[in-house]
Amino acid sequence: MDYLIAVTLFAISASATPGPNNLLLMSSGANFGVKKSLPLMCGICFGFALMLFLVGVGFGQIFQQFPELHFIIKCVGTVYLLYLAVLIARSGDIAETGTEAKPLTFLKGALFQWVNAKAWVVATGAIAAFTTLGAGYYSQNLTIAVTFFLVSFPSVGIWLLFGSALKQVLSSPTRRKLFNYFMATLLVLSVAPVFLEILAAI
Repeated sequence: MDYLIAVTLFAISASATPGPNNLLLMSSGANFGVKKSLPLMCGICFGFALMLFLVGVGFGQIFQQFPELHFIIKCVGTVYLLYLAVLIARSGDIAETGTEAKPLTFLKGALFQWVNAKAWVVATGAIAAFTTLGAGYYSQNLTIAVTFFLVSFPSVGIWLLFGSALKQVLSSPTRRKLFNYFMATLLVLSVAPVFLEILAAI
């Protein structure tokens, strides 16, 4: 029981703290509302739980043997996050763009985890901290993945609801534009440490 409580507390703290996933959900909630952003939220929750399980099964060992593969994924992820920041900054009303903007899909939310630097840190940290080599390793790994899956919905859902609550405040095109610029800036800042790490490695 103590083990499960520890894993749950770690999952809550890791899922609810600011990061690319929560910033995307908050921005999506503010721009599109809760209903249209639910596929993105489900994709994030499912995608991270699956990633966590696969990292525990063996991806971590693969990256230890081929560190250049991890570096490539990190570079691709950083570029993709910057691309998302641009999309968020350019989000506007239909009247401004002439076309209807759409929130990210379930699949994009799930695949995003593989290029999310925070997701990698949390996944590898969880496996390192809450598993022990032996007969129970895979059951522990599964327990961690399921716990994160269950905990992540309310943890990241808070950010989506908060973003949606801001929708009325952001009814003005000017306010919405400023909000999108602000969220894009936060997303870029969340990538900055990884970007500096990449530059140091080149």
